Amino acid sequence: MTAPRALEWVGVNDAYGTPIVAVIGDGQLARMMHTEAIELGLAPRVLAGSREASAAQVFGDVRLGDYHNLADLEATAADATAVTFDHEHVPNEHLHSLIDAGVAVEPRPEALIYAQDKLEQRTRLRELGLPVPPFAAITSVDDASRFFDEVDGQVCLKTTRGGYDGHGVWFPETREELAEQVATILAQDVGLYAEAKVAFVRELSAMVARNRSGQVEAWPVVESRQDGGICRVAISPAPELSDERARYCRDLAIRIAEELDVTGVLAVELFETADGVLVNELAMRPHNTGHWTQDGCVTSQFEQHLRAVLDWPLGSTAPTAPVTVMVNTLGGDADPETPMAERVADVMRKYPEAKIHLYGKSYRPGRKMGHVNVAADSLERALEVAEDAAHYIINAEWK
Repeated sequence: MTAPRALEWVGVNDAYGTPIVAVIGDGQLARMMHTEAIELGLAPRVLAGSREASAAQVFGDVRLGDYHNLADLEATAADATAVTFDHEHVPNEHLHSLIDAGVAVEPRPEALIYAQDKLEQRTRLRELGLPVPPFAAITSVDDASRFFDEVDGQVCLKTTRGGYDGHGVWFPETREELAEQVATILAQDVGLYAEAKVAFVRELSAMVARNRSGQVEAWPVVESRQDGGICRVAISPAPELSDERARYCRDLAIRIAEELDVTGVLAVELFETADGVLVNELAMRPHNTGHWTQDGCVTSQFEQHLRAVLDWPLGSTAPTAPVTVMVNTLGGDADPETPMAERVADVMRKYPEAKIHLYGKSYRPGRKMGHVNVAADSLERALEVAEDAAHYIINAEWK
């Protein structure tokens, strides 16, 4: 018998000239980009920290490495048509090196800095005359005390970099508590700023996509409902949002994308107050509040992001149902004995209209394990089904 021949890897692009999109980051956003990339005929590649990571489980072309390491980034970017991200944490000096070497990095570091550094973001948006809460850089306890007085003690303290899903955010109730927190955090050489605590009615998200040629498309404004600082529910369109305010939010997101020269998907998280809206956060990538677009819109945020970073024409953002609700499946207090595959089948049996998206992640309390999308004719029905389905996925029991 002839000895088996060693297999030789031939990249898809080698045979067919297929565009390669390299994604830096191995989480669920990269995983869901992969689905759309293969449908578009692309050759998706990912830089992952481990083979067990959410995105690394599904990509055919996985490069294992560290996004802090320039050599790993260069190897991943080699012969790629475009390089993009599922998070904002790649060092900008490395991205400039890639650009200097001729790599198409989208979004570019000049824009990413405003998603990476919240103080830079606040400062730039205020320069543009856009609505942000009062804020101040905090480099000492004295800075914090002065700001405490300026906002009558209504202080939200944040790290300038790295915070997410409620991490890196504090709400000190007294001057003494604020001073203690500031001293402790600054001693760890962590950047800080403070902003006025906002008395908001609800949180909204205005999402747009922009390609390098300047085409911009906006999705309907959604309501985001939080649990412990984590988005748990997104409703499209935001209930009882006036046409005038919805238009203002969309126009605001478009202006930010254009002024900051963002390429790809941009999520502008907003506080709706009694008097208007204020910008809360920016994300320059697909976003949790845009997951509903997978099953309730002509063009999902993941397909649109890929189109944008390749500078392809953008797709329609028209909704395909009157209402779409997304509910995250966050790990519960305990992991049920019922296998996940069995839970999924049970949900499908009871709710054929529920669309289940899982991230291939192991159980951990509070962890984003996946989400459920339900498109329906009424908000009541969409919420009922999505909440019950997500509850069962988490707990193996119906609500």
